[in-house]
Amino acid sequence: MDSDEHNRVLDPEHDTAALKALTHPLRIRLLGLLRQDGPATASELATRTGESSASASYHLRVLAKYAFIAEAEHRDGRERRWRALHTVTSWSNEAMESSAAGRAFVSLARRRQLEHLESSLARHEADMAGGRLGQEWVEASGISDLMPRLTPGSLNELWETVAGKLEELTARDADDPRAEHVVLLTAGLPLAPRDPEDGDAPEGEGADSEGANREGTGHKGTS
Repeated sequence: MDSDEHNRVLDPEHDTAALKALTHPLRIRLLGLLRQDGPATASELATRTGESSASASYHLRVLAKYAFIAEAEHRDGRERRWRALHTVTSWSNEAMESSAAGRAFVSLARRRQLEHLESSLARHEADMAGGRLGQEWVEASGISDLMPRLTPGSLNELWETVAGKLEELTARDADDPRAEHVVLLTAGLPLAPRDPEDGDAPEGEGADSEGANREGTGHKGTS
C-alpha cells in the first residue's frame, strides 16, 4: 500500500520513528480532532482535551515533524493553526503483528477508537436532543454488534465491500447540503470458542439494535 493525499499508510519497517511518535494517546486524539473538526490552534485543542496549551503545542509539533499535520492558513498572525494532512491513517495488520511496537500501536489505536465511539455517542445524543440534527437522522443512525460466523476470506471480502461502498456513497454525497459527518466505526474481531469452564457470555453480547451499524478517529488497520 502507498500513501496518497487522503491516506497515510504506516509501514512498521520504514516508519519506525513516525509510528513511535503516534504511539501516544494525546497525539492520536489531537490528530483525530483535526481530522474531524478541521484546522485549530493549540489553545483551541487544549480546551477540547483538557490539556495545557504548552502540552498541546508540543505534541502538535511532533505530529508535524512526522508529516501527520501541517500549518494551516492563519486567521491572524497571533497563533499558529494546524490542519491534518490526511483523512485516515492505515496499516497492514500482518506487518504490524511482526513487531512488539507494531502490536502496541494497533492495540492503542483500537482502544482510542472505542473511546471515540463512546464520546461520539454522547455528542450524537446531545445534538439530537438539542435540535442540532434533524429528525431524518433518527432512523438512519444506530449501533449493532452482530456476531456472524465467517471465514478469514469472507471477513476480508466484507471489509473490501464496505470500503468500496463507502467510497461510492461519500463521492455521491460530497456536494449534498444534507450531508453531515458520520462516525462510522466497524470491527471484525474473531473469537475462539469459549471454554465451558469460563461460564456464559456476558448478558447482551451479540445483541443488535434496530437499524444497521453506521458507526473513527481516522485510523484503520487493513489485512
